[in-house]
Amino acid sequence: MYAVIQSGGKQYKVARDQNVAVERLTAEPGQEVAFESVLMVEGEDGVKVGSPLLEGAKVTGEVVAQSRTRKVIVFKKKRRQNYRRRAGHRQQQTVVRITGIEA
Repeated sequence: MYAVIQSGGKQYKVARDQNVAVERLTAEPGQEVAFESVLMVEGEDGVKVGSPLLEGAKVTGEVVAQSRTRKVIVFKKKRRQNYRRRAGHRQQQTVVRITGIEA
């Protein structure tokens, strides 16, 4: 059984007992979170697709950690102008273990 959820403007295909890194959520490690924006669920009864969301469907999970992604380097240069700018960015993320899918 798997589901497609939406969180932070992105879509994720999730299954039970899977760890998923989503955009930062305001929850502490160990807390339960629920994703109400479920787009599709595949299970024993077949595939259920919402338009755009499934009514009454919910995916629950437990927050494992608050972390950051790898650093992305932004480098700008204009040749022959002695212009160089370097910046880095690390996006914050939340790692969630999926505990249940309800259709």
